[in-house]
Amino acid sequence: MRVCILTGGGDCPGLNAVIRAVVRKGEKHYGDELLGSLDGYRGLIDGETVTLDVESMRGTLPRGGTVLGTSRIQPYGVPEGLERFRRSVESLGIDALIVIGGEGTLACAQELCRDGFRVVGVPKTIDNDIGGTELTFGFDTAVQIAVEAIDRLHTTAESHDRVIVVEVMGRHVGHIATWAGIAAGATITLIPEEPFDIDEVCDALVRRHERGRYASIVVVAEGAVPRPGTVELPDKVYDAFGHVRLGGIATRVADEIERRTGYETRVTTLGHVQRGGTPTAFDRVLSTRFGLEAIDAVHDEAWGQMVALRAGDIVRVPLSEAVANLKVVDPRLWDDASQFFA
Repeated sequence: MRVCILTGGGDCPGLNAVIRAVVRKGEKHYGDELLGSLDGYRGLIDGETVTLDVESMRGTLPRGGTVLGTSRIQPYGVPEGLERFRRSVESLGIDALIVIGGEGTLACAQELCRDGFRVVGVPKTIDNDIGGTELTFGFDTAVQIAVEAIDRLHTTAESHDRVIVVEVMGRHVGHIATWAGIAAGATITLIPEEPFDIDEVCDALVRRHERGRYASIVVVAEGAVPRPGTVELPDKVYDAFGHVRLGGIATRVADEIERRTGYETRVTTLGHVQRGGTPTAFDRVLSTRFGLEAIDAVHDEAWGQMVALRAGDIVRVPLSEAVANLKVVDPRLWDDASQFFA
């Protein structure tokens, strides 16, 4: 078979490990020809692909990002995009597509299946918010990076008796913030699923600091929101794809903490540091297992299915299940995390 792989949406550690595994088993076990679409769907829309083989993927297992490039461009969002996409698939003799991406990329993959394309999905989201799978690759790496940063911030906060607000990724959900907050011993964690009251945050910090010389770390997901009427926020700004431009909530929270408590408060925004660099061992293994299962799914003609992790096993679930709803933080895990607040 001739199989084309693409990576869409934001990058994250582990993408190259997925591609490498698909190529390895596709070439060595099935005798497939493998292609890569450059910059996600854009490559096939514009007819730009590269040949992939075992030799070309050497050394990519520990490499972050994606060797194919990525973008948020989709066939349904550009003039004559679907027709151009179809022409490329037909002219290149592509038998199947393996689409690696998050909610938007996989929702597009589902639409392509309905339009007659043979597609298998692989879940990719650093925020761990795709349904149908317990974990996605890149998440473990992001949490580890956040924990290492917070561990370092603890010591400087203690030296100066400061409050430090750390902003981590998490547009709609707070998985990274929750896990990092637990693992790094955050004083308080703020996530999108649980709108916060800044008065309650400040009261908790005051009670903590009144007990002695206590430094505090407040972990804030970038999509965290205050309860209505408690903190004034600037108007939302959207990008070309309709996504709200986030970032800055930590600065707003820090300003309010310092103004209300008098404690010296500093901000650290981790941003894209969480996306870059080498994946953890866990993410390399998970990515590899996803890639191997994806090429198996192609040969089983499991079109419209996505590979997923469940109870330690790699399984297949319908793309419709994956994109139906965002996977939010489990209330039981949030309750565990909140036992350690302040």
